[in-house]
Amino acid sequence: MTIPITVRVQHDDFDAALETKMLTADRPEIGAVVSFIGICRSGDDDLAISEMTLEHYPGMAETEIRRHAEEARRRWHLSGVTVIHRFGTVTPGDNIVLVLTASAHREAAFQAAEFLMDYLKTNAPFWKTEKRLSGAKDVWVEARGDDDAAASRWENK
Repeated sequence: MTIPITVRVQHDDFDAALETKMLTADRPEIGAVVSFIGICRSGDDDLAISEMTLEHYPGMAETEIRRHAEEARRRWHLSGVTVIHRFGTVTPGDNIVLVLTASAHREAAFQAAEFLMDYLKTNAPFWKTEKRLSGAKDVWVEARGDDDAAASRWENK
């Protein structure tokens, strides 16, 4: 049986419920679906943002995300994976990323979703800039140290 892996990098928003329905339709072997939706947050006080711009390397982004989705499928024997990442300008409250992992059991689905998000936060070919409400210069968003630490737990496993 072919295990569905859907990877899209798109400007438009996504419908998480519809994507989940498409992933699980006519798939009685699926006993668990874990979903993660990353949302643009406003930030705190002097760091509050009005918008975030996400850029990507077309073709490379999709290829790299698919490679990691396939690795997750192999490691955790998944029944399906969906990863959708937006590009362009988003504002606080807008969806940025959707990760769906489906498996027979919850533990595999949870671990695979964490693995994929750790990759997306640290190594996926996306670049983000934040525009501050204060009018300060736009800021490039870098992976945080705790993001790198989270991603490192999957190495050599």
